Amino acid sequence: MSKSNRHKIINDPVYGFVTLRHARALELMDHPYVQRLRRISQLGLSHFVYPGAVHNRFHHAIGSMFLMQEAIDSLRSKGIDISPDEDEAACFAILLHDVGHGPFSHALENSIVKGLHHEDISTLIMERLNKEFDGMLDMAIAIFQNKYHKTFLHQLVSSELDMDRLDYLARDSFYSGVTEGKVGSNRIIKMLSVVDDRLVIEEKGVYSIEKFIVARRLMYWQVYLHRTVLSAEHMLMLVLKRAKSLNDDNLFATPALSAFLNNKYDNASFSSDTTVLDKFCDLDDSDILSSMKAWRSHDDDVLSSLSSRLLDRKLFRIELRKEEFSEEDVAERKAVIISSLGMSAEEAEYFVTTGSVNNQAYTKDGILIKTKDGSVIDFAEANDNMTLENLSRIVTKHFICYPKDIPVPERLK
Repeated sequence: MSKSNRHKIINDPVYGFVTLRHARALELMDHPYVQRLRRISQLGLSHFVYPGAVHNRFHHAIGSMFLMQEAIDSLRSKGIDISPDEDEAACFAILLHDVGHGPFSHALENSIVKGLHHEDISTLIMERLNKEFDGMLDMAIAIFQNKYHKTFLHQLVSSELDMDRLDYLARDSFYSGVTEGKVGSNRIIKMLSVVDDRLVIEEKGVYSIEKFIVARRLMYWQVYLHRTVLSAEHMLMLVLKRAKSLNDDNLFATPALSAFLNNKYDNASFSSDTTVLDKFCDLDDSDILSSMKAWRSHDDDVLSSLSSRLLDRKLFRIELRKEEFSEEDVAERKAVIISSLGMSAEEAEYFVTTGSVNNQAYTKDGILIKTKDGSVIDFAEANDNMTLENLSRIVTKHFICYPKDIPVPERLK
């Protein structure tokens, strides 16, 4: 371990002054792949609703690593064996857990690259970094992929109650100003323990977990799945989809974005062609924004209109309901688009779109409670207020998006 700059102190707006104890973590933080996270927004286009929500994935990575240090210290204080190497590897794993996110977090994986999941890209980037750092990430990758023999270390990185969730709830609540998302991460971490290689919460922490689950559910409806945020992010995906469909080699785009617009990359492409990962690691939010600024003057009316509307925050109206929207609902709105905006049926496809979102508060066996007599039970059995049926119920909302400046048929009002 390097002795220079052994401890780094960072002033974090959420946790105050935090000390990062692993010197080699600082080397990872300084790598371009990780610094790129400074240019990837944590909450996509949520700042259209909550102006303060402009924090980035780098903030979140640092916060998650700090919480990992706190969790490891808490477990060690209870006699849980975690070696210095395992401590460091778990911190590396959580630091890099989101390194595979594309521009605006999820826009790319839902528009111009098919079958792309940021977790898979994170693994590929970690493997690339591992070669550069001479195997330094061997254990971290094993923990991240749940291939290490101590399962609870993986659970600290990825589970129903991991350091990722604890940080993003606290951080997103802080920056958005939505106080319902604030959780007592300090209390939860102090209640952590391990039984039979499984992460558990001591029984006296059950009410903190109850608040955590409620906070997460509320944050999804109020922030992550807010109707205006859904509209904006849906429009961004439509912009990218239209740009790719034009198949125009002369379409302005930054070199990194152009590679993805002009090629049919999928998940397999990243494994078969190493240059694809290089191109991906050049992509960030600025590629999308600068390209859209040029597209607002493009000859294609669809691309121009969508880009201008999004940049100027003239967002589509979005309607949500429990039932799916019928083909008749969609067809009537498209007919209005075609007549009022003078567009073709193919072009109107970009101005009337449908989709759905899901919110599930909890999954069975996600969080285990260690009772006072030493037995381990599911959280759903341990709490007073929430049944497993209510906790695990998937709430689905269907939506339809279309421009606000078109007349809505009387039948649909």
